[in-house]
Amino acid sequence: MAVSADATIHPSAVIEDGASIAAGCEIGPFCHIGPEVTLGAGVRLMSHVVVQGWTEIGDGTLVHPFAVLGGIPQDLKFKGERTRLTVGRRNRIREHVTMNTGTEGGGGITRVGDDGLYMAGCHVAHDSQVGDRVILVNNAALAGHCIIEDDVIIGGLSGVHQWVRIGRGAIVGAVTMVTNDVIPYGLVQAPRGVLNGLNLVGLKRKGVARSDITALRAAFQMLAQGEGAFVDRARRLGAETESDYVREIVEFVTGASDRQFLTPGKV
Repeated sequence: MAVSADATIHPSAVIEDGASIAAGCEIGPFCHIGPEVTLGAGVRLMSHVVVQGWTEIGDGTLVHPFAVLGGIPQDLKFKGERTRLTVGRRNRIREHVTMNTGTEGGGGITRVGDDGLYMAGCHVAHDSQVGDRVILVNNAALAGHCIIEDDVIIGGLSGVHQWVRIGRGAIVGAVTMVTNDVIPYGLVQAPRGVLNGLNLVGLKRKGVARSDITALRAAFQMLAQGEGAFVDRARRLGAETESDYVREIVEFVTGASDRQFLTPGKV
């Protein structure tokens, strides 16, 4: 066990032999840290937090009571193989959040990026790949093998189907089931997940130029109303646009996917 001399550990916490606890960590009452866990500098576990499995938590992450990180996958194909969970820096992980390790068939690792906010009751399943600055609102859940790119917001009580990709800067409304891929900067809402526009509020908050927002609006209209299949419309956009934001959508749509796409529609 490698525990930094200046880590603060409550006497009731259980730290198993083999765990690595970096400088400045604070481990509160009744936490349980497994033997293959690595906590980066300044990680704070408030109380009753369980970190198990082959799990790494990045510097400055704060974990609230009753979160369970590094539990085995909820997948009947899992047969006990040694797989991992990595959580990035400066995340805020609220009460009762669960994040599972990966599976051998899914690449063996679940990754969570930096600077995220995972509100109470959220779930990140096996082999999901989650970017930076992602927000999962209360009781949102990611199924296995999801790819969630940077700056995505997923509303409360929403669920994302396995293998779904959600592009950078997209937003999903509350109580929504997302069963197909979501384009970057898309706005998804309604119980069965309809692509109903762009995340204009998010774009404006990021300071995206008006010319790029105008180009994105025009691109969305072409995707919604143009001729041919959805992917064909995206390819034509790629040949015509000069906006990097629109090109990002084109690359996302024409990239590899295990699902179909949410296409523009009415709620």
